[in-house]
Amino acid sequence: MNRTVIAGLDGTAESRAAAEWAAREAGLRGLTLRLVHVWEAAPGPVSHAPLHGHETDRQWSERVHGEAAAEIQRWHPGVRIDADLVSGRPADVLAELARDAELLALGSRGLSGLGGYLVGSVGLAVVARAPVPVVLVRAGGRAAETGRGDAAATGTSGPAADVTAAAVTPAGGAVPRPVVLGLPGADPAGELVSFAFRAAELRGASLRVVHGWNPPPSYAYALYAGIGQDLSTAQAAELDAQLAPWREKFPTVDVIGEARCGSAGQHLADASRDASLVVVGRRVGRHPVGPRVGPVAHAVLHHAVAPVAVVPHA
Repeated sequence: MNRTVIAGLDGTAESRAAAEWAAREAGLRGLTLRLVHVWEAAPGPVSHAPLHGHETDRQWSERVHGEAAAEIQRWHPGVRIDADLVSGRPADVLAELARDAELLALGSRGLSGLGGYLVGSVGLAVVARAPVPVVLVRAGGRAAETGRGDAAATGTSGPAADVTAAAVTPAGGAVPRPVVLGLPGADPAGELVSFAFRAAELRGASLRVVHGWNPPPSYAYALYAGIGQDLSTAQAAELDAQLAPWREKFPTVDVIGEARCGSAGQHLADASRDASLVVVGRRVGRHPVGPRVGPVAHAVLHHAVAPVAVVPHA
């Protein structure tokens, strides 16, 4: 089956931002973009009632979805786009469709009252269950890939936004924002690291690898004894050793490793301010309460400025 990039499109500004991101990603990867609107039928005769003027809910969904797909196709003429209207529960349908995709992009809502970003129950459910990387993109966020002329900052959209996002330096070259990878402790998953390196390679961007580590209970004594710097140096050396074979595999990617003491989620959220994409992992396993996203990925999803890719791994 032809591999695709899937974007969930439901008529909201958030899903439109995700579809735009997915169109650019499909172009980079040379894949087909599949725009999917999941129509959840209302019970009984309600589904046939004219809820939007003279249109039923299904007719409205078909029209809005078709118009959005046509508009995105105009903005990205070089990308093959398929548009599907599927009936069912959104989280179930999207997680199942993702099995045949390269990755899946979804919209994420805006600021919450606590100063973070709301992902939504459908988004979290899909992230926790999808067998492929899921990218969360929010409307008005840092969707541009370059370091100057972000569409969100200029208030432009559509073709103008694409042109603006491709702003160039005085030397004439684009300024791709770095990809940020949140790397866990020893023996990092190959799927996670490979996805981040590949994303940086496709964009011609640098890769900023952030490893957050927590000190042992005796750390206060270590600082007093003057050996705290030794712990930091050891963490940095371990990170450099983990990245060495990946540097050889992706020689064109400029890699910057950072081993930082403290909350990994907070460090990654801070790094997202200058990133084109933040990549974090989600361990696949059986949990008593069902699939889980994990504390670091959960924190980054709610607080990162840039799009966030959650990569499942063993």
